[in-house]
Amino acid sequence: MDSLGKPKRRCIRKRGPEYLFADQMELFGEKKTIGFGNRSFHVKEIDRDLANQIIVQNHYSKRFYSGSYIHLGIFSRGLLLGVLQFGVAMNPASQGSVVEGTKVDEYLELNRMWLDDKLPRNSESRALSYGFKYIKKAFPKIAWIQSFSDERCQRFGVVYQAANFLYCGEHIGKFWELDGDYFHDSLMTDSCKANTPRGALLRSNKHRANFLKLRQFRYIYFLKRKFRNRLKHAVKPYPKHNALEESREIRPPSRREAAGVDPAQRSTLQTELFQLTQ
Repeated sequence: MDSLGKPKRRCIRKRGPEYLFADQMELFGEKKTIGFGNRSFHVKEIDRDLANQIIVQNHYSKRFYSGSYIHLGIFSRGLLLGVLQFGVAMNPASQGSVVEGTKVDEYLELNRMWLDDKLPRNSESRALSYGFKYIKKAFPKIAWIQSFSDERCQRFGVVYQAANFLYCGEHIGKFWELDGDYFHDSLMTDSCKANTPRGALLRSNKHRANFLKLRQFRYIYFLKRKFRNRLKHAVKPYPKHNALEESREIRPPSRREAAGVDPAQRSTLQTELFQLTQ
């Protein structure tokens, strides 16, 4: 009660994002880090099979990547509404051609990312920020993370730009489209992959498949600043939507794509991401 006899109002302080730990103790009395965030929004380790199932059902590629070994669920108020999958690149030993002197266990590639449209704007950038915080603590050897934006998304990596990744140029990827599914050209050219189920399917239906050349946009994010000086690719200005050839037909943007990125929140997220490298 205050001096006038009225009940005092309780000040409820919202909890900020923090590391999430497993209930069970590991060796040496420490709890395993399993995620980062708070009750309203967080990322947390989930089962590999569950993550793969969600990706197959919702990701535009309709395929999971077997080289992923970090599987993070994106939760909003207790609901699982997204997935981040990190692992090695398609060519696991290619890290030295990107950042000189990098060992196999010092980098990751963001292999798959999907978020439900039910999540609010800028959730992708927040999920990446929280995911990086988790990785930095749970996998302290990781120095940098690479991701590619596929031309099929028609976004040129807007999410990575908002998350303050470095843009390191583009290259042309060769693919085949068959009955709505996409196959990498290596299934056609690499004899070691000829007898795999997907390789055999593509080769036996080559006459019906469409050969495509698609732009792949490379983005790099450094968790350890000292590795930045070893980057072997030139850092370039971010590509924009109008960089697409006008003659190429594109699909209408989804609600999330049309929403864009809130500049004010982008500034906050960039601050959070910058603090990771300190």
